[in-house]
Amino acid sequence: MELEAMTLADTNISKDSGKNVGPVILFGAPGAGKGTQAKNIAAVYGIPQISTGDILRANVAQSTALGREAKEIMARGELVPDSLVCAMVSERLTHADCARGFILDGFPRTVPQAEWLDAELEGKVFDKEHARAMPPIVIQIKVEYNSLLQRLTGRRSCPACGRIYNVHLQPPRVADICDVDGSKLVTRHDDCEDVISGRLKEYESQTLPVAEYYRKRKRLIEVDGDQSVEIVTKEALKAIEHGHSL
Repeated sequence: MELEAMTLADTNISKDSGKNVGPVILFGAPGAGKGTQAKNIAAVYGIPQISTGDILRANVAQSTALGREAKEIMARGELVPDSLVCAMVSERLTHADCARGFILDGFPRTVPQAEWLDAELEGKVFDKEHARAMPPIVIQIKVEYNSLLQRLTGRRSCPACGRIYNVHLQPPRVADICDVDGSKLVTRHDDCEDVISGRLKEYESQTLPVAEYYRKRKRLIEVDGDQSVEIVTKEALKAIEHGHSL
């Protein structure tokens, strides 16, 4: 099964949707399977997976005040500033589905964002029964650089049905041909090696300092992402349980 496509339905992991989880922050380089793991953890506990990209798109699509401001900034070819991203995250965390906890997927990306999040969560109680604030549990999915390159550069997609393959890990039955409809597979621009190298360098320069920020606060738990999707999910769930005992 292709690493990025496997979901909780493909595992024997059971749900625990009544548990108070609190904030979970998930880190991982491009290709580490972070998105898949976020979806699996969210499915186990019945808490939302919150992605800043999804929040941004939703605000723009709904033409909220924040969305209109972000749209104007992006139209000028500029990056959406931290202040606006944080405002969107803050609004999203007020929703009722975040009462028992949530998974932040791809946020915080910078140390200033991490500092803002600490202040934002100060005094918030997720376990009302025991009146526990439950500080963030931070999980970093670690994958070797060569494995990341293999996962990302090996990806091929079908332009017709959208099915994703990997020439190293899940090749089609016939080279470069989709098993489903016979279309010729393509390599996305984002999966070219020079683009991938740039993305990995950006991740190291921006996000790894955030991991160090949480390490110093004894909140960071590392999980080996070179294992199967199911094992990584199980270890991430154990990390959450362990994090509550810190």
